[in-house]
Amino acid sequence: MSETEVGEITHFFDKVGVAVIKLTANIKVGDRIHITGATTDFEQNIDSMQINREPVTLAKPGDDIGMKTEERVKAKDKVYLIKEE
Repeated sequence: MSETEVGEITHFFDKVGVAVIKLTANIKVGDRIHITGATTDFEQNIDSMQINREPVTLAKPGDDIGMKTEERVKAKDKVYLIKEE
């Protein structure tokens, strides 16, 4: 198993549990990601994501996506794509 950095958390909406992620690589619905930071460390599957409140299945570098996270995250937390070898 390997991990590749794909983005960084830029904002977290506490009430709805949604993170905004600035991407540096492609990700898609169904991918498994690892979010890590000073007090953050968990994995989750991407069940859905949005760009400008529109559902998307694929996002590219430079996109700002919104997605629900299973735990609280903070700005500057790193997002990694998990690849099964």
